[in-house]
Amino acid sequence: MQALRFDNRFVDELPGDPEQGARRREVRGALWSSVMPTPVAAPRLLTHSPEVAALLGLAADDVASPGFAQVFGGNALLPGMQPYAANYGGHQFGSWAGQLGDGRAITLGEVLNARGERWEIQLKGAGPTPYSRTADGRAVLRSSIREFLCSEAMHHLGVPTTRALSLVATGEDVVRDMFYDGHPKSEPGAIVCRVAPSFLRFGNYQLPASRDETDLLRQLVDFTIRRDFPHLAGEGETLHAAWFAEVCERTATMVAHWMRVGFVHGVMNTDNMSVLGLTIDYGPYGWIDDYDPDWTPNTTDAQGRRYRFGWQPKVAWWNLSRLAQALSPLFDGVEALQDGLQRYADTYARLDRDNVARKLGLAECRDDDLVSMQDLHALMQAGEVDMTLFFRALIDADMADPSMRGFDDAFYDAGKREAVAGPLRAWLAGYAARIADDALDATGRREKMRLANPRYVLRNYLAQQAIDAAEAGDASGVAELLDVMRHPYDDQPGRERFAQRRPDWARERAGSSMLSCSS
Repeated sequence: MQALRFDNRFVDELPGDPEQGARRREVRGALWSSVMPTPVAAPRLLTHSPEVAALLGLAADDVASPGFAQVFGGNALLPGMQPYAANYGGHQFGSWAGQLGDGRAITLGEVLNARGERWEIQLKGAGPTPYSRTADGRAVLRSSIREFLCSEAMHHLGVPTTRALSLVATGEDVVRDMFYDGHPKSEPGAIVCRVAPSFLRFGNYQLPASRDETDLLRQLVDFTIRRDFPHLAGEGETLHAAWFAEVCERTATMVAHWMRVGFVHGVMNTDNMSVLGLTIDYGPYGWIDDYDPDWTPNTTDAQGRRYRFGWQPKVAWWNLSRLAQALSPLFDGVEALQDGLQRYADTYARLDRDNVARKLGLAECRDDDLVSMQDLHALMQAGEVDMTLFFRALIDADMADPSMRGFDDAFYDAGKREAVAGPLRAWLAGYAARIADDALDATGRREKMRLANPRYVLRNYLAQQAIDAAEAGDASGVAELLDVMRHPYDDQPGRERFAQRRPDWARERAGSSMLSCSS
């Protein structure tokens, strides 16, 4: 396998833990700890993303070489790799959790590709670190498949996200209590190599702030701006304010995309929020099937529903407020931080209007269009209507004679369909009148809607089918599902089964509806 060019600025420029190794411990005054991946019995490549391999400068022959699985299964290092686990804290479900850190993720290094782009490569499930607490640092196949697939699916949907290079089976079992009900069992283990310009998250800044390590906090902020935000100008508080405002703007952009495609993160803790505005840490996520703003895919969140679909914009603002609180020692007052939070609110409001215009195929979103979309959402919730299928069907609806024809596949319950049929026909008639008055012609409207409303999304039951086959020894379904998700906005003849509504058997089945954090 050809050599990659490493430029490991994070460990070269920022203070690290003087102790090496995976002994569990509290780490103060340091932003990372040196730790090696723990070798596995029989690493075997199950699948990979050719696009991400190309980003890193890896050729097909590199991926096919025996050494690839050894490196990205944690058994070998390439020249220039300097493995470490990052030290950070965070708010989990609204409460401060103290030191958390990379408990099962180990960064191998920062790669510079031929275009000068920086990509941090990280193994998830590569063994214990100082931050593993009572866990083993491993990951099971089911969660690794889900992270691998979703990282790439989100990218092809146009959602800001971390990426995934490879999925490697370890040849070892991992014991997990999937439902936290006292019935642990052995499951096959796997390792995902995930890739991003940076995995820095809100919690990286919160932890030193919580310990009054202001100099360390300032050092990290200044480093982040130099490395990851070099376009920002100014110095001191002015520069820090510009950076925070951009973090807020990027976060708003990310969440607006989530809402557009119906994605629910499921565990929006502050340690799972990227300062680059990337979707990070794919755990108990899900896609809205029947439209329900109160739905969360996370069994741990089933009672409080803090991270439900409709609350994601509010939670992101709350998380940014916690980041602002952590950064406050770097500012003389609160005005600049308040301005950053206002940037979030303004950006999200603008993008929410843009989402309405795009999903409905309008040249622009007027105030009454926002009301119309709210009315539609209420009807969709009352009628148990599939979000993805409805908006895709709306593209082809006959606006000369608006009716319920073409929408049958979007309903999960016949009785609820009848209950909303009258109001929904009235809404469609109003929509037909609205687009007749719009600047976009029919062709422009259809294309705008097609590029905003995916045909294919990574529904939980689809991922679970691929997981079931892989656990039985056939990983081909993972590669096929990834290939479908590479073109989510295009009709793909012969692959209609990937664009169907959730089947009844998947409504309550583990992994096909809600999921636990166990992985």
